[in-house]
Amino acid sequence: MEYKNTIQTYHTVAFYNLENLFDTEDDKYVLDDDFLPTSDKRWTPKRYDKKIYKLGSAISSLGPDDSENAPVIIGVAEVENKKVLDDLIDSKKIREFEYDYVHYNSPDERGIDVGLLYQKKYFQVIYSESIPIIIYNEEGIRDFTRDTLYVKGLLNNEPIHIFVNHWSSRRDGAEETAYKRIKAASVVREKINYIHTEESDPHIIIMGDFNDDPTSTSIQKYLMDTDLYNPMEKLLTIYKGSLNYRGEWNLFDQIIFSTNFFDYKKGTHSFATADIFDEHFLTQWKGKYKGNPFRTYVGKKYLGGYSDHFPVYIRLKFNS
Repeated sequence: MEYKNTIQTYHTVAFYNLENLFDTEDDKYVLDDDFLPTSDKRWTPKRYDKKIYKLGSAISSLGPDDSENAPVIIGVAEVENKKVLDDLIDSKKIREFEYDYVHYNSPDERGIDVGLLYQKKYFQVIYSESIPIIIYNEEGIRDFTRDTLYVKGLLNNEPIHIFVNHWSSRRDGAEETAYKRIKAASVVREKINYIHTEESDPHIIIMGDFNDDPTSTSIQKYLMDTDLYNPMEKLLTIYKGSLNYRGEWNLFDQIIFSTNFFDYKKGTHSFATADIFDEHFLTQWKGKYKGNPFRTYVGKKYLGGYSDHFPVYIRLKFNS
């Protein structure tokens, strides 16, 4: 497949929470009973195939309007296993981009994990690991949540460190669960500090569904430092975000990167733009929730949409 020179100069790096991308098979080791053909949600092969097609369609166009290539790197959340990722990268709309992926099963009780998709033409994996986020509640019982995925690779031959996150939810209250996300932030920060002891000027990208906004304590006090920049801080408004809860926008989905992406040096990548990919086709077109992400389910009600989150992305310019 050939791309124009201008497209080869710019590369999209994205993150997308895929909203419960489960297969239709029963896995006795995880709580996937809601996503079976016999469940109340009636998660049938037909509905699964439709979601795979729609997500592939969204990914194929993810990025700025003038981009003619799909993202070279995409972090994803809420995937059940390798099967759903195999089906996704083989879906009609993105098969031509020849994606591969990195994925590990995590101890999350619902069986949802994170993963990293990448176009083999541009990115080469050197090393990867699953970093556990070990959290205990007040009773000393462990809360089994998603691991953070760490991948070191070469993007157009430049070494890049990537973290894909899906931090603990706010289901039991934002303040009540804040300590869980602070723990996750601290674990990632510790790994970043270690990388700095190994490399003098590492290029780092931290992406994910943090279940916190850019201004939240977990990110501001426990993750961010002078070596990092969060372009998403400027994107959240009362009219715009990556998900909407009870009429209010949040920007839980973020991509943060090391400040050396502002530098210009031949053979490296420089930051160009960042945005929320909230194109009209990904939204509810009418009714009470017009403009919100067009999701697959609301409770047990099947809508047939894409996800309850919009993807986010940054654009990098390759300095040739």
